Amino acid sequence: MTAEGFHEGRRLQMARGVLLQCIMGGYPPARFYGSDDGDLALVPDPAQIHRLPWSKQPRALAICDADELTGESSPLSTRGQLKAVIARYAALGLAPVVATELEFFVFAPNTDPTQPFQPPVGLDGRREDGHSAFSVSSNNGLRPFFSEVYECMAALGLPRDTFMHEMGVSQFEINLLHGDPLLLADQTLLFKHLLKEVALKHGLTVVCMAKPLAHTPGSSMHIHQSIVEIATGRNVFSDEAGEPTATFRHFIGGQQAGMADFTALFAPNVNSYQRLCHPFASPNNACWSHDNRAAGLRIPASSPVARRVENRLPGADANPYLAIAASLAAGLYGIENRLEPSEAIQGEFEVPDNLSLPCTLHAALERLKRSQLAKELFGKEFIEGYVASKTMELTSFFDEITPWERRVLAAQA
Repeated sequence: MTAEGFHEGRRLQMARGVLLQCIMGGYPPARFYGSDDGDLALVPDPAQIHRLPWSKQPRALAICDADELTGESSPLSTRGQLKAVIARYAALGLAPVVATELEFFVFAPNTDPTQPFQPPVGLDGRREDGHSAFSVSSNNGLRPFFSEVYECMAALGLPRDTFMHEMGVSQFEINLLHGDPLLLADQTLLFKHLLKEVALKHGLTVVCMAKPLAHTPGSSMHIHQSIVEIATGRNVFSDEAGEPTATFRHFIGGQQAGMADFTALFAPNVNSYQRLCHPFASPNNACWSHDNRAAGLRIPASSPVARRVENRLPGADANPYLAIAASLAAGLYGIENRLEPSEAIQGEFEVPDNLSLPCTLHAALERLKRSQLAKELFGKEFIEGYVASKTMELTSFFDEITPWERRVLAAQA
């Protein structure tokens, strides 16, 4: 839209079905979004209008809500779903607080998708070989790229906590500062967009796939969650003596009750399950533990005022609005129904059958499709439309034969 049209308040409308467009560009049958495929109104959030600092031509980006023409939020909108979850907490006098940890890879341009990604050529003329975890070296030659990333983050008002080189080859992580869940989802979206745009300027490719390289750790989007009383700002996960509260237990119980049903919301793509099949760094379970990274729900070591629950299931490929909404909705369900969690696990452990999660997209979609809990919390229209769109993507994946199948199976009897 032109700047003049935006300032005049001209309404931007979009076909309702676009909210269910799959990643290849197609759409599920019209019955999932209304046979007329009528319009939605895109209503900009006044707090999320940003001049894009990396663009030479003056441009701005406005994050919008997708509202029905009658004025209410569209049930197909993931941002609207998150706002609805936050409102349910507010009705109880509570406000969730979240932070996201986003991992990503920086690669050289990849013009042939049949070939593996490669890290950029460093200042010494070599490519990184995987021994740079937590390094502060400039050898990878990415300082100019990250300098512009930092500058653009500041220009967009994106505060950052820590930035580090992660375990993977040319893999990095940013921790965004904790705050309002809607704000953090907006910031996570903006940051991923910023990364990709700035990378293109520097002749690089940023990849937020869950598992872009074999034999290498995948990329997560861990979600840290706590809840405060609106009136006092007190963390309701800790009592006056600094001990865990019943609300804390019930929140974990709700997370456990919803994780298997919601796996397809946290791990939305075929590739998501490549990350989850290597369980230590990416636990595919609903166990909980005090500071054990093998558990899907980890309680980081912290002071009572900072007591929180870390959901380690979502990958970097997850929709931040939907992943945060699903995690918080599960926790609230546990609080409202006073659900008790399992016993905490420590050290090495075997996952009980009732705490294991779907390990393929097909299994996760089947679980979501049957879930009455998901339909109760997010509405039947959203869940059925989401499953229909993701089923199209899964079908498209199965329409192709992979190099592994040709290499290994072609010679078999």
